[in-house]
Amino acid sequence: MSVLIFVENWDGKFKKLSFELVSYGARLAEMLNTESVALSVGNVENIELEKLGKYGAARIISAVNSNINVFDSQAYTAIIADFAKKENANVVVLSNNNTGKALAPRLSVHLKAGIGSGVSKLPLSTNPFTVYKKVYSGNAFSNLIIKTEIKILTLAQNSFELTETSNNAVITTADIEWNSSTVKTTVKEVQKQSGKILLTDADIVVSGGRGMKTPDNWGPIVELAELLGAATACSRPVSDEGWRPHDEHTGQTGKIIAPNLYFAIGISGATQHLAGVSSSKFIVAINTDKDAPIFSAAQYGIVGDASKVLPKLVEAVKELKGK
Repeated sequence: MSVLIFVENWDGKFKKLSFELVSYGARLAEMLNTESVALSVGNVENIELEKLGKYGAARIISAVNSNINVFDSQAYTAIIADFAKKENANVVVLSNNNTGKALAPRLSVHLKAGIGSGVSKLPLSTNPFTVYKKVYSGNAFSNLIIKTEIKILTLAQNSFELTETSNNAVITTADIEWNSSTVKTTVKEVQKQSGKILLTDADIVVSGGRGMKTPDNWGPIVELAELLGAATACSRPVSDEGWRPHDEHTGQTGKIIAPNLYFAIGISGATQHLAGVSSSKFIVAINTDKDAPIFSAAQYGIVGDASKVLPKLVEAVKELKGK
């Protein structure tokens, strides 16, 4: 028996998300009195794989094939399912990002496994196997019982603390079959964004809404983000108006993010927006309306005009950083 953790890599590198998964999987394995096995697919150097061991993985499997050059959900599903059977895994852990959401339903069919999607805590019980997850855009929670022999869990980003260990994981390399003729995904063009922190990777996000009144008032938001090493974001009405690019739109119909710190400036906090940011560890809201829904979700709030509050906030950060 084991807990199999699929860790995605980006150009041969792991991100915080990967280490969070391993920390979660290792703790879950302790609860089940079994071992945690991290599975990496693709070419990743040993020095990078060793990092997974620092977060509790007992063993690391590096599944490689020189022809793997594109993510294909059907092909990856077959690979993960094969290793789950070889490792006699009773739980498979993935991230609740786009990759995990593409893989989990397919794996469920392959392994005849029940799914707990978007879990944010360790199981409340292992018998019956009961997991905790947020529902209704984070306004409620559910205790979900999974009765199948094999369970698939997708972990909500930034929901589990990283736990470093002194564990020295054993790394093994496994050659895998990769029949390119069965791969349905074709990458025609790759455009990489540079000089800007990606929303999905950012620990801090500074976001603005219609309360900023015009795109000409966006300067302080960008400045605050640069000072904090943060990404910039916006609500849907802002991107629809063309004030900010659509790739900055967060919410139910935009990007779902879970940073450590989220600034909501001039954002009322409609349900659709909160659905995309409610998993943030801390939300700071600035709004003129003291009854705005965003304040019910925020840990810290300032009732005031953003055009007056933001410059003072920027100056305070500069002073703190000695700039």
